[in-house]
Amino acid sequence: METESEPYVRLATLKQVHRAIADLNTARSLADTLQTVADGVVSGLGYELSAVNLVRPDGDLVVAAVAGSASAEALMAGRVGSRVSWERRLAMGDEWGELRFIPYTEGWILDDDDVPQWHTAGPAPRFADEWHPMDRLFAPMYSTGPSGGELLGVISVDKPRNGRRPGAWGREALQMYASQAAIAISNARLRANMQRALVRLEREQQALRASEESFRQAFEYAPSGMAIAEMGGDQHGRLHRTNDALCRLLGRSASQMRRYSFADLVHPEDIGTLLRTSAEGGRAELRLARRDGTFVWVSLRNSVVADAADGPRFLLTHVEDIEERKRHELQLAHRASHDSLTGLPNSAELRARLSSRLCGRPPGSETHAAAATGPYGALDGFAEVASVEGTAYVPEPLPAGAVGGLPAAGHGHGFGSDTGPDYAPDFPPEDYGGGPGLSAGYGYGHGHGHAYDHHEHAIAPDEDADDGTKGLAVLFCDLDGFKLINDRFGHHTGDAVLIEVARRLSNGVREGDTVARLGGDEFVVLADGLALADAEDLAVRLRNAIIPPIRVDGRAVRVGASFGIGWAGCGMSADEVLHSADQRMYMEKRARAKAGRRAG
Repeated sequence: METESEPYVRLATLKQVHRAIADLNTARSLADTLQTVADGVVSGLGYELSAVNLVRPDGDLVVAAVAGSASAEALMAGRVGSRVSWERRLAMGDEWGELRFIPYTEGWILDDDDVPQWHTAGPAPRFADEWHPMDRLFAPMYSTGPSGGELLGVISVDKPRNGRRPGAWGREALQMYASQAAIAISNARLRANMQRALVRLEREQQALRASEESFRQAFEYAPSGMAIAEMGGDQHGRLHRTNDALCRLLGRSASQMRRYSFADLVHPEDIGTLLRTSAEGGRAELRLARRDGTFVWVSLRNSVVADAADGPRFLLTHVEDIEERKRHELQLAHRASHDSLTGLPNSAELRARLSSRLCGRPPGSETHAAAATGPYGALDGFAEVASVEGTAYVPEPLPAGAVGGLPAAGHGHGFGSDTGPDYAPDFPPEDYGGGPGLSAGYGYGHGHGHAYDHHEHAIAPDEDADDGTKGLAVLFCDLDGFKLINDRFGHHTGDAVLIEVARRLSNGVREGDTVARLGGDEFVVLADGLALADAEDLAVRLRNAIIPPIRVDGRAVRVGASFGIGWAGCGMSADEVLHSADQRMYMEKRARAKAGRRAG
């Protein structure tokens, strides 16, 4: 309630605030400024106790200064309150402009939180605006710069000397003081940062000359390759400087290296990797050309640096020879995905390649099931026996296109190869120089891209109406008579037979097809782009390639083969596709067994 003396109270309050604010500008450090803020509340604003809670980099608030009570200072100074607890306090209670007042009737819920506080119990107020010992009054301090509104800290006050809650002018004075204190703290921080920056700059300048010499020696005599390349302008990427280790690694002199950029030396397949790495710095593994024309695997670590404050930018590159590690990694990767005996892709790799062609549901609304042509087996009456010293029965090869003695289906295309004169594919046969297991097209093999980088729906041909639809054929092959050879002549001979069968199967398919060993004497061929008749012709062709005698340690042995042909279609899993082909193969085995018994 205003009285006649109110103008004099306002004037006195303004003078006190002015003196307190003037004192803020005399502090020489951030710590002095924080303590001056706390002292000003006690000396100039009429409170017996004040604390400055400063926001730390992690967001929590630490009690940075306390004034008015040595006991309170000993209890609270340096303690931390969480940001969550402080935000809770600033969101509750009465809003007095920017101030937050929490009366004792509401503040009891804050007694057990983690904010440092100094409060004592007391009797209930005798009149409406009497200050209670458990009352809390906070003055938030916000920054006023470009990021205005950011909380810098909170001034907490207690025990007004007049024993009353502050009136309108007292509140305005405290709010004005908090605003000026925020400016003072921001300025003190800026001065402290500037002082630290000047000290750091002086030290850096003192160390610069020594570091330049150290860098020169480290660059020149580093055990691994180092290079500095230009960035921007007409000479972008040009090697400006190379050390002796890099010159030795690439077989070129320093003067020769200055004629090149890394783009001139990188393997053509790695140029994209180099460009992505050199654009903004980073790390990459790629191949660089030696003087003799060979390539070496290296690890590049790039850093974009400036020659001076406003000078041109350069690319500092560390080049490490990783040829041995790469070779070892490729060997380990090959062992993990390929059969150790035959070198063919193993069961896991086969399923991975097959799964890469299959998606969760078929294209459109069509439902695709595993379709299989008449699974292919050996000739009717062919006994599962091995040739022992030339005495066993020798099966006659089938002509390409014939199935079980029936004429070919009339399709004039299928698998190309260098055997079988009646076999005329749509595409020319390729050279299989890689040996067993080096079939390309499914992501395997050096220098070959993945044949299915972009998914195309696999559709199984309709075996009831051969309309020429082409799909992904899955040929399941089981050797006939292999167990007899393995039991009679031992695992050494059996292994030699498996290796030779793997070689013959690999030589009988196109580049891009997959020949895999599923396990034991079972093999699987994946061949895309085949019609029904093409798959049947391929099965005949591969079986005819397996039948000829295999010589092991001067002994000729023979095995036959049964084939089941399945078709992969989207909506199926890899296991379902393999199971379909496997079932067809065993159906053929049983059919031939019955035919053999009737013939007997």
